[in-house]
This record gives sequence, C-alpha cells and structure tokens, in this order.
Amino acid sequence: MSDEELPIPNYPHWPLSSIEEISEFVARGTAPAYVESSNVRAIGQRCVTEAGFDDSFARPHDRRMTRHVLEPRSGDVLVNSTGTGTIGRSCVFDSSGQFIVDGHITVIRPRQDLADGRWIEAIIRSPWGQTFLEGQCYSGSTNQVELSRIKLSQALIPVPSLPEQRKIAEILGAADEVIHSTQQLTAKLEQTKHGLLHDVLTQGIDVSGHLRKSPCTKGKGPLPPGWQLYPLEEIADVSRGQFTHRPRNDPAYYGGEYPFIQTGDIARSAGGYINSATQSLNVRGARVSLEFPVGTIAVTIAANIADTAILSVPMYFPDSVVGIQVRPPNNVRYVELCIRAAKPGLEARAPQSAQKNINLQDLRPLMIPVPEPREQERIASEYETYENYARTLRENLTKLRLMRRGLLEDLLTGQARVGASG
Repeated sequence: MSDEELPIPNYPHWPLSSIEEISEFVARGTAPAYVESSNVRAIGQRCVTEAGFDDSFARPHDRRMTRHVLEPRSGDVLVNSTGTGTIGRSCVFDSSGQFIVDGHITVIRPRQDLADGRWIEAIIRSPWGQTFLEGQCYSGSTNQVELSRIKLSQALIPVPSLPEQRKIAEILGAADEVIHSTQQLTAKLEQTKHGLLHDVLTQGIDVSGHLRKSPCTKGKGPLPPGWQLYPLEEIADVSRGQFTHRPRNDPAYYGGEYPFIQTGDIARSAGGYINSATQSLNVRGARVSLEFPVGTIAVTIAANIADTAILSVPMYFPDSVVGIQVRPPNNVRYVELCIRAAKPGLEARAPQSAQKNINLQDLRPLMIPVPEPREQERIASEYETYENYARTLRENLTKLRLMRRGLLEDLLTGQARVGASG
C-alpha cells in the first residue's frame, strides 16, 4: 500500500480514485484582512466543528480585499489543516452569506458529476481517514504542524456511484442529527444543573418541593428560615491523606489490591461517585497510606484545587487529597455540593506558585450553610434527579457515537449496501 492510500479494507464493490480526480480543486485559503465590521466573513478553525459548519466564529473580513481569496460554495468540504488538536477536523459548508476561507483551512470542491461532499467528508471523518491524515502532517516554516494539501489531494478513496454516495450520506446525516440533538440537550441540562446548584444552595427547598424565596448569601446577609452557618469541621471530620514513603514512586509499594486515588481521578469524576482508581497499593503501600471509608468526600488540594468525588468503595488517599467524612444527620451529597460551590473561593486562596495548593486550614473553617437534615435530603435528591438524567444522556451519547462508527464502517466497507432508493 502506498502512503497515499487510506488504510481501509479492500472494496470488492467500489473503485478507488484520488480526491483530486473527483474534485474541481483542493486548495488552502489565504490570510484574511480583518476589520471590525463587514458583510464578508473569514472562516477559521473554530468554524469547523463535529456538528457541522458554525458561522458564529467567522470574523469580519475587509470587503475590498476579495480578489485572490478562496470563497466556499455550498457542498464544499472544509478541513482544518494547521495546529494541534483540531487538525483533520472537517465539515461540509452549507451556509448562505458571503465568506472567504483563511489559511488554516483546506477546501475540497467535489465535481458534481462524480462526488458528493458529504461522502468525501465521511471518509475524512472515519477512523481510517483520521489515521491517514495523521500520517500526512509536517512541521511548517513557523514550526506549526500542518496537513499536506498535496498528500490530501492524492489520497485514494472508495467511490461508489453518486446515488449511492448520496444515500449513504443521508443515512449518516440522520445519525449525526440524533447525535447533535443529544449533545445540545446534554449541554442545556448541564447549564440548568449549574443554575439549580446555585439556587438550591442559596434559597433551599421547602416541604412542598419549591425553591424558597429568601436567598442565603453565605454570611453576607440573612439565611433562609431554619438555616445556620457552621465551619466544615463542626459537621464533618476533615483529614488529609498520606503516603509517607519516599520516593513516592517506589514500585515496591504499588500494584496491589488497594485502590489509591489520584487527583486526576477526582477531577474526572466531576463530583460524582467513584469506585476505581488509576493506581493501587500493595500491602506494603497500604501500611504507609491512609484508608477512607465509603461515603467519604475526596477533595483535591494540590494542582487542581477543590475538585470533589464521593467514594463508592474504600480507598487510600495521598497527601494531595483530603477526606471529608460527614457526620450524621447531615447529608453527604449536600455537603459535597457546598464544597463544590466554594471551589472558586478556595482556588483564589491558593498561592500563585508553580503548583497551586491549599491545606486543612483552608478547608476546616470553610463556612457551610446548613438547613435541617430533611431539607438537605430534598436538595440532594433534586440534584441527583438532574444528575441521573444527565448521566443517562452522556451514556446515550457515547452509545450513539459507537453506533455511528459501526454504521460508518459497515457502509464504507460495503458490508451494508444501499441502493439509490434505499
């Protein structure tokens, strides 16, 4: 296989053609002349998203400088061709209005009698396409990673009949629509959850399940009826983890059956329940560390400040993590939400050094607005309802992406055939 071929399985049904053979041209854009206001806008990297073309990030370009620029047409494929992280990301241009393409974008204009841009874009987005593109990058004159336009144009891709291309594109487009709508719903729910967290911690929830009208300003004004402010250490045991052996990375202490939570594990949990860790201790390691029981709130105090998680299983903590064991009758989730809400203030206390950190003297006196236990439970339950729904949406989104990937593989390899009429 030559380096211009995509590493895709053989196609018994479809011929291979280079992208340039089925395109009018494959070309990079040019540097825009930005202005404050113009009806001509320049398309940059941020306009090319997994959900499609997003013109909200297009910046005004001097309308007088429209000679020798590349203007996209509906159906063109836009490919991010510079930088890291987004290189190789693509979409099909489908917007009205006047645009030009900046130098970070490569435009593929399909020949209308041979190819559908949605088909080419599906190939580029496929795992095989991305693998190919990764191999066609080089360091440019400014040491910026760039995608070779020539290698992209010479890439050999399968080319079914135009009606079959369009039918496959419609099927994948329908799957993308479902994924996009689920993404939007997930994002909207996360925003709602964030607003809910603020409201329930400043107003509370009455016995009828409604927000109270009297706001709590956490020490700067009146609390809702029945609420009191307490230092965290008065409602919970606050203890720092430990690992006394040096050097910390001595392999003789690791690789056993005792989960040893890390700050990254906590950050990834985003306040959720956690039952596994990326590291583990053996018996020797457990002896120089400290175990915390189920229900402990783990709080990071170094590097990433005040990220939280709740233990679903007993775990051992290093000294970069604090364990908070909430005393009955207070609610663990409620207290975790209060600590999470205090994160900006705790981060502000961290010294501006190479690695930020706080200590027990920052956490123990942290003032917590404490309602009576039943109201804590109502607040925690309200939050969990939203979080469970958000978790379900995230899981569905993962499944949808996997299903699309499987569908794409079947369609691109010809294992699932479609006719022009379905």
